[in-house]
Amino acid sequence: MTDTPLLKVNDVSKFYGNRIGCRNASFELWPGEVLAVVGESGSGKTTLLNCISTRLMPTTGSVEYQMRDGNYRDLYRMNEAERRFLMRTDWGFVHQNPAEGLRMTVSAGANVGERLMAIGDRHYGKIRSTAIDWLERVEIDAGRIDDQPRAFSGGMRQRLQIARNLVTSPRLVFMDEPTGGLDVSVQARLLDLVRSLVNDLGLSGIIVTHDLAVARLLSHRMMVMKDGYVIEHGLTDRVLDDPREPYTQLLVSSILQV
Repeated sequence: MTDTPLLKVNDVSKFYGNRIGCRNASFELWPGEVLAVVGESGSGKTTLLNCISTRLMPTTGSVEYQMRDGNYRDLYRMNEAERRFLMRTDWGFVHQNPAEGLRMTVSAGANVGERLMAIGDRHYGKIRSTAIDWLERVEIDAGRIDDQPRAFSGGMRQRLQIARNLVTSPRLVFMDEPTGGLDVSVQARLLDLVRSLVNDLGLSGIIVTHDLAVARLLSHRMMVMKDGYVIEHGLTDRVLDDPREPYTQLLVSSILQV
């Protein structure tokens, strides 16, 4: 890790009228670090993720990102074109439902290749070769390169979405319940894949999950949210093995009882 954070989140709040989406969330994310945001449905974790990733405009607060030149930019002072370019190049976003992150009516190869074209690649042979390499890295048979995602299983779609996001060598990946809705055996395989890719590529990541086992496997640090507030924050193993807040203790004990 470097001596400066990749991302600085400062007092981010989002209100929907009188309802709190998230409130006064502040933290830093360091290069090569994965942060898990956990909590029950309605706790505010997805709202926070969407604010940080510029998919949702916060009511108050700022999010600063360290660009490749070392300078920090306030994401909400960028224009829309700048933010879109960041999302296509330096960032990835893995949705719970792969159909939201894939183009379902074009081939698997085209899904991966589109991200390469967004950063200026135009050589068809090179793009196809890179797409084949990434399909193999996410354990999809290269022979399926011309098949559309709608012909894939849920687990394969999710792995294809991961390939699409990582092909441009992003520095930061957002993941919103990436194993939600998958069978347990498929989840385990996908988690092993994600963990190895994150480690191999030195990625930073923010993962939203209600599954504490996912958080333990993938993250270095954890934030626990309740009713829109971050109520506990620390190293993942510390939070899970020695939770300080009663709500976190309840979350952990409910998992142990299953």
